[in-house]
Amino acid sequence: MKYLITGGAGFIGGHLTESMLSDGHQVVVIDNLSTGSITNLQAVANHPGLKFIEADILNYPDLELTISGVDAIIHLAAAVGVELVVRDPVHTIITNVHGTERVLDYAAKQHKRTIIASTSEVYGKSKEPEFNETDDLLIGCPTYSRWSYACSKLLDEFYLMAHHRASHLPGTVVRFFNTVGPRQTGQYGMVIPRFVAAALNGTPLQVYGDGNQSRCFCHVSDTVRALRDLINNDQSYGKIFNIGSRRNISIIELANLIIKQLGSKSEITLIPYSEAYEEGFEDMQRRKPNTNAIKKLINWEPVRSLEEIINDVAKSLQS
Repeated sequence: MKYLITGGAGFIGGHLTESMLSDGHQVVVIDNLSTGSITNLQAVANHPGLKFIEADILNYPDLELTISGVDAIIHLAAAVGVELVVRDPVHTIITNVHGTERVLDYAAKQHKRTIIASTSEVYGKSKEPEFNETDDLLIGCPTYSRWSYACSKLLDEFYLMAHHRASHLPGTVVRFFNTVGPRQTGQYGMVIPRFVAAALNGTPLQVYGDGNQSRCFCHVSDTVRALRDLINNDQSYGKIFNIGSRRNISIIELANLIIKQLGSKSEITLIPYSEAYEEGFEDMQRRKPNTNAIKKLINWEPVRSLEEIINDVAKSLQS
């Protein structure tokens, strides 16, 4: 098959591109390299099945033509990372909403199989112990730019569902829960690569807030496997699936685990949210997915442990 991966030079996109090519598929990657990096495609740069287009999906003039020439689309291109979202909320909304709008309009017009990447952020300030795809969503006040990312991705979901209802677009939404692994950068606030880099350098691990907020971390190889298995499953059309680990850990516990596992002498420093991000910043205290839906459909569940994730990120940073 021939796939279009938008944001294919990003962290998840690079791994997905490698996986698709290794199985003999052709891949067209569109990426403007704003948060992605060409180094994420270094291992397959000369692969005959890869076509790389450096362009922005917001204004790439041949996007419709490109979509017409592929069998399926995996739309990963987005503004990502809490630090980037807080720093540039206008860019976040424009990229995530209008970029996805262009992709979905052309995909619907040509009835192309499409998966769009959403986020666990859409669950907002829910107090549920774990999040289900059919849950009601509680988003924070628009005076805090932190919630612009969640709202922009949620609008993407509604837009795909609208196309599915209107024209039977064979589309699926996936909600990622903290995908981590080799080649991920901590530049935009991703916590594990940021902590691991500090631990390797012997500098303090900066924990934002009181550290009691908890997260679940999924290895990128497990996330890629889920995408690969979903892409050809027609029972997933018009549905939403959580993709993530169900092992919950507080950020302060994560920092201690990384220090211990890497034999680091680093200390832990608590940084107020107002200093790390912006005054009045609101964090999600808990983010644990219920993954029964995707397990039932394709028998998927993560197999790589958090300890393996930490080791893989450390090896990647040291290489």
